[in-house]
Amino acid sequence: MNGSGSLSALFFNSSPANLSALESCGIHTQHVSIAVLLCLVFVVGFFLNCFSLWVFCCMMPKWNSGTLLQFHLVLSDVIITLTTPLMVAYFALGSHWPFGSFLCRLKIALLFVHLYGSVMFLTLISVHRYMTVVHFKRNPWIKQKKCVHAVCAGVWLLMLAKGTACFVVFDTSQVDNHTLCLSIHQGEYIHTYFILNVFLLILGFLLPFSVAVGCYSQLARSVSRINSNTKKGRSIKSKSNKMVAVCLVIFVVCFLPLNVIRTVGVIVKMFFPKNCDVLLQVETAYYVSWIIAGANSCFDPLIYCFGSQNFSRAIYSSLRKIGIRVQTVQPAIIDQDDQTKDDQMDPSTVNVNKGNISSSCL
Repeated sequence: MNGSGSLSALFFNSSPANLSALESCGIHTQHVSIAVLLCLVFVVGFFLNCFSLWVFCCMMPKWNSGTLLQFHLVLSDVIITLTTPLMVAYFALGSHWPFGSFLCRLKIALLFVHLYGSVMFLTLISVHRYMTVVHFKRNPWIKQKKCVHAVCAGVWLLMLAKGTACFVVFDTSQVDNHTLCLSIHQGEYIHTYFILNVFLLILGFLLPFSVAVGCYSQLARSVSRINSNTKKGRSIKSKSNKMVAVCLVIFVVCFLPLNVIRTVGVIVKMFFPKNCDVLLQVETAYYVSWIIAGANSCFDPLIYCFGSQNFSRAIYSSLRKIGIRVQTVQPAIIDQDDQTKDDQMDPSTVNVNKGNISSSCL
């Protein structure tokens, strides 16, 4: 038993007999499709996020508060690409970790930083969009770049604290001649997994998800009041609805399965450790859910396109520079807090059925 495992056993009263029972199921070699899907996510996510970083850093000289939030989301997505090759090798070797204790700890820390950093920044983007569109007459803190800088720094410090805690607590384990890293078969960590899962489920997912759903519900309600009889009104409504749909799909499709399956997994491992068939099925589903969660890095660039006129313009400019001609249309979503007079849309050109809404911030 390694040192961190002994520490976990001391705090959570895991006796040797209990650990033996928890480790009663054999190691199941995952199907090769797991490694293939990981490679696919790595290649697509790496390309899209490198391209997004290049657009933000080289093609957008002037940033606003919304751009800052999107840039930090890109950074959190880049983190997952650093760990993917190691995870591919892990599955290709039959659930065996050959890279040592340090890289295992680092991988675990980076995975948690990426996942919950992405959740936090997506939530902040939803709050920013809600305040910009629905309360466009106000000047809230989230539209002030200094405040956004401070909030993003706070998010990274929180993620660093979580990652450091995971780095200290978790380690590799030897089970059935396999070196495991972040596996449900590591019985000495099951009590730690159980308690950690409760906090991650409630504070790391359910609370941010509820905030995002509330913000986008109000945003969708406001956008629905726009008159669709005009071309500009249809364009604004279409692009705004697409942005809402993409954000909610990322939460529901990418993050929800992981949190649900992980919760089921720790419950099965802790209370039904000898039900090996169910445990192995849950283990496979858990790894698939990690891949789906990592795929959020492939969907996030759609948010930048729908949420930032400057980002869309930078993409069109980049494509023109390499000889690709793209027919551009009037963007429907414009960053209100960083526009020139020429960029602003006349609110009178967009009819609203009832209530107030800022066409210039859509």
